[in-house]
Amino acid sequence: MNITIKTESEIKILREGGKRLAKILRELEAAVRPGRTAAELNSLAEKLVAAGGDKSAFFNYKPYGALRPYPASLCVSVNDEVVHGIPNESEKVLKEGDIVSLDMGLIHNGLYTDMATTVAVGKVDEIAVKLLKVTMEALDVGIKAARGGGKVGDISYAIESYIRPHSFGIVEELAGHGVGYKVHEDPYVPNYGKKNQGPVLKPGMVIAIEPMVNEGTKNVILDADGYTYRTADAKRSAHFEKTILITEGGAEVLTKL
Repeated sequence: MNITIKTESEIKILREGGKRLAKILRELEAAVRPGRTAAELNSLAEKLVAAGGDKSAFFNYKPYGALRPYPASLCVSVNDEVVHGIPNESEKVLKEGDIVSLDMGLIHNGLYTDMATTVAVGKVDEIAVKLLKVTMEALDVGIKAARGGGKVGDISYAIESYIRPHSFGIVEELAGHGVGYKVHEDPYVPNYGKKNQGPVLKPGMVIAIEPMVNEGTKNVILDADGYTYRTADAKRSAHFEKTILITEGGAEVLTKL
């Protein structure tokens, strides 16, 4: 395992990159409405990234085991699509009552941040409202559990403990991760686990925490496109993610305005 510690100068760059990424995600959220296509959201993301003089971390990125590079700058995952939905794979049109996850990575001055949010398209039902709320709050709980001297398992345990009483499925095959020099770095940060287990959280570590919570089963399946993960029971999924810096006293959220 190769866990990296970022320098003060690198952290300064990551703070600025995180701020820029958060601003882009907020603008993308505001652009979500019935009738909007996933391809339009991806185009908007590309324009906003270019306007800042930065680069997309996802476009042409080829993760380990993938047969081809990712063909877009923004992951747009609708309803039962958990993560990595391809916006230009087919004509994806958002409809009233959908929920849509927007996931994006940004390269600012050579360093990477990662963030995701899930948005209601128009008016959604009560279960969708609860699913989004619980997933977003689970992320906040996970961030509060992250502090220098602790363990990755402290984050995992906090997230799992918060979600379990709501009887939603916690995706186990996918998890948070280190970030900064690359899109994905060590350590692996699961959304379930036990306290005081896993790698030590050291000040200067930068990680992305990202609960993925399903309305029904925790099980997921990978689409033929090689990227899109869906829920095995075709029920909906929500996904929230922030990039954080580990400090002695807790965690600093880097992807914030």
